[in-house]
Amino acid sequence: MNREFIEAMDELEKEKHISKDVLLETIESALVSAYKKNYGTSQNVRVQIDREEGDIAVLMRKDIVEEVTDDMTEMSLEEAQEIDPRYEVGDGIEFAVTPRDFGRIAAQTAKQVVVQRIREAERGMVFDDFINRQGEIITGTIQRKSGDTLFVNIGKAEGILSPNEQVPGEHFNIRQRLKVYIMDVKKATKGPQVFLSRSHPGLVKRLFELEVPEIQDGIVEIKGIAREAGSRTKIAVYTEDENVDPVGACVGTRGSRVQAIVDELNGEKIDIIFWSDDPEELIANVLSPAKVEEVIIEDEEERSATAIVPDYQLSLAIGKQGQNVRLAAKVSGWKIDIKSHSQYFGEDEEGEFDEEYDDEIIEETEAPVEEAVEEPVEEEAEAPVEEPADEAAGEPEIVEIEEPTEEEIVEPESEEEK
Repeated sequence: MNREFIEAMDELEKEKHISKDVLLETIESALVSAYKKNYGTSQNVRVQIDREEGDIAVLMRKDIVEEVTDDMTEMSLEEAQEIDPRYEVGDGIEFAVTPRDFGRIAAQTAKQVVVQRIREAERGMVFDDFINRQGEIITGTIQRKSGDTLFVNIGKAEGILSPNEQVPGEHFNIRQRLKVYIMDVKKATKGPQVFLSRSHPGLVKRLFELEVPEIQDGIVEIKGIAREAGSRTKIAVYTEDENVDPVGACVGTRGSRVQAIVDELNGEKIDIIFWSDDPEELIANVLSPAKVEEVIIEDEEERSATAIVPDYQLSLAIGKQGQNVRLAAKVSGWKIDIKSHSQYFGEDEEGEFDEEYDDEIIEETEAPVEEAVEEPVEEEAEAPVEEPADEAAGEPEIVEIEEPTEEEIVEPESEEEK
């Protein structure tokens, strides 16, 4: 090994992003393994490589003892003092060993170990890189599919997007680019396994951090987020700066910021809510878009509350299959019971109100109903008695009372009686 070898290590460091010291330590360990394999495993040998010139030295260590039991690892005090009189029992002495037949087999063994150690070092660096990026967003390209599982190329590693972490309704093709959330990183024999997600709430949170500068700067803070992937997300934001509208900052001019996130999530609905430290105000906000009449805190320790909404807003507050109230409970951290105005204030009060209202209707309609019934009954009763044989009664000319008055109806009756 010489200066050219050190230069090659420098190039390898730039290309593979592996420290030169790590590479040299790996080569030293490889040469020790090759030496022991070919010249005996009982020898205490270490290899030292000059970091500047590339010179290599194989050093054997022997312990100085009074009585030698193993010539390969021990040396008598007399022999040691011949080298240097200052040696004492218990010291160790190292001297260079020149391997005689350190040929093709040893070199091949050293090469295999070096390649393996380089791969392990690369995997270790990749693992350290991604473990530090856990919880972040990364853009990758779909490389291949295995059943419903997608394998995404994310640079130095291959990410795994399992079916459970995919959004229902989303379909991707090979070589398509997409943003994914780094959910977990684990070590494996073939390298680090990076588990990705498209359905994690953290994906929406990171997208807002990318799109909204106020969140990046720390002016606006995301207090809570709840998501049902592919359908709806609720996100609660807060700021201590009175001059900043946190909801407006997240929405953007004409909804440009939130629309960019919605497009990335393929049309998923996003509710941006103003966070409040007042539980009543917070619960009223998180139930948006429903309007809340009143919030009653049932138990502060268990964080349970009842929200009263108008009767016509009950279904909107609960949401489809309970989605709205479910997301509201997650984002606020409160157990929320939804009741309509009628349900909460009881059926008795509602019944009393209905009874009084019905009485007023009956009083207003009773008189005209009686008059309308009595007058035709008298006419029908008198007509067949006085003119039973009138065959022309059904002719249209006789029916001359299309627009009669009450007086006209009474007068013929009085004339017949006369």
